[in-house]
Amino acid sequence: MRRLRVFATVLALLGLAAPLLPAQAAGPGDGVRVPSFWDPKRRPERPDLGRLGLIRFLTEEDYPPFNFKGADNNPTGFNVDLARAICEELKVACTVQVRRFDTLLDALNENRGDAVVASLAITPQTRAKADFTDRYYRTPARFVARTDLDLVDLKPETVIGRSVAVVAGTAHEAYLRAFFTETSLKPFPSLEAAEEALKAKQVDLLFGDGIQLAFWLNGTTSANCCAFRGGVFYESRYFGEGVGIAVRKGNEPLRRAFDWALQKLWEKGVYTDLYLRYFPIGFF
Repeated sequence: MRRLRVFATVLALLGLAAPLLPAQAAGPGDGVRVPSFWDPKRRPERPDLGRLGLIRFLTEEDYPPFNFKGADNNPTGFNVDLARAICEELKVACTVQVRRFDTLLDALNENRGDAVVASLAITPQTRAKADFTDRYYRTPARFVARTDLDLVDLKPETVIGRSVAVVAGTAHEAYLRAFFTETSLKPFPSLEAAEEALKAKQVDLLFGDGIQLAFWLNGTTSANCCAFRGGVFYESRYFGEGVGIAVRKGNEPLRRAFDWALQKLWEKGVYTDLYLRYFPIGFF
């Protein structure tokens, strides 16, 4: 049910039949900060494009707006469109195959594909199974509060005694228990339940995934009850290093080619166009 609700919200907000929004265009992307993960002083080595053959990308289709089944039943989403843009930049043919998320790395290592592009977090556990490109996005953790709560600067010392909703068993709960020790944590079985508790004033704050919360805040189910408060939280020990494209261990030519293409897409504005299409609402 949660996935269906998020999917419907995403489609409504994105207007997926519309063309890509240019980075400077007026519209939903106005005021959205597009993050950059590429150092302009660092110049990745140009790959030997002559050695690149067909690239088989692996993804899944149950995580909108990153990967999902389009109206034509083909995979689409931010990750998929970015993969296709990479192939265009590299001038190579590509395919996109859909598998269950929990089978993607095994399929990669069994040579059923060449790369995984499916919001796979870069962590010590995933690094043990695959090599990764430079990260191309990160999901910040954020606090959300009701709009009638006069609280802006959220730090451990400013939320002492406040009740905070969080999804039980998540990295977000572990982070709060480690660093916000004097808050009153209220674990919930799902993000939807935590959101409803915040709407109903059963808790003061909600802490969770910034992307999911951004779509909720800008969707109809929030009823304009709430807003982000405070800054972003990136602690890699809890929330990972970010998301990259996975390749088989030792496949340096392909990894370097992807890194080169990703930086080129950023420099040309292609990444920004894709980002503003799929994330027309800010979560930073």
